Amino acid sequence: MSDEPTAPSTVRGAYGAMTTGDPAAWSRPSQKLWRMRMVELAIVGGVAAIVAVIAAASGHAVALAVSMACVVAVVALLVAFTRRRYRAWGYLEREEDLLVRRGVLIQRLSVVPYGRMQLVEVTAGVMERLFGLSTVKLHTAAARSDARIPGLEPDEAARLRDRLAALGEAKAAGL
Repeated sequence: MSDEPTAPSTVRGAYGAMTTGDPAAWSRPSQKLWRMRMVELAIVGGVAAIVAVIAAASGHAVALAVSMACVVAVVALLVAFTRRRYRAWGYLEREEDLLVRRGVLIQRLSVVPYGRMQLVEVTAGVMERLFGLSTVKLHTAAARSDARIPGLEPDEAARLRDRLAALGEAKAAGL
């Protein structure tokens, strides 16, 4: 491994180019997040199929076939969208700030300076706990601070929380 610095890469978007470092340095959510989302879609799809069967129970085979085809088509579209949404998440720890990217239709890149962080919390809902996942949420003084990183293993979430809190204290002390 070379000690030479790599040339910075850029992310281009609606707001121009931003230096982000090595593209391979972006961290991504765990594969368990993808599996969890697929289980959620299977549950929703199953419920929708049951509702379609009940609705088509009027005795018309055509109504049943059409309703089931609609359920299958909607679930297939949701799987494709969910896969793209999963792949869009990423975060990059830099020297002065944290970058968080997300979004399929509207791509967002949040830049959170460590010195502006007021609270870093780790949460885990019911499904996340079943899959052994956590979400790191970052709160700043900004009215609309929506930086969150879903799908992290609990150990990684705790490491990131501790690191961000320490950096936040160190950078805020220098203000």
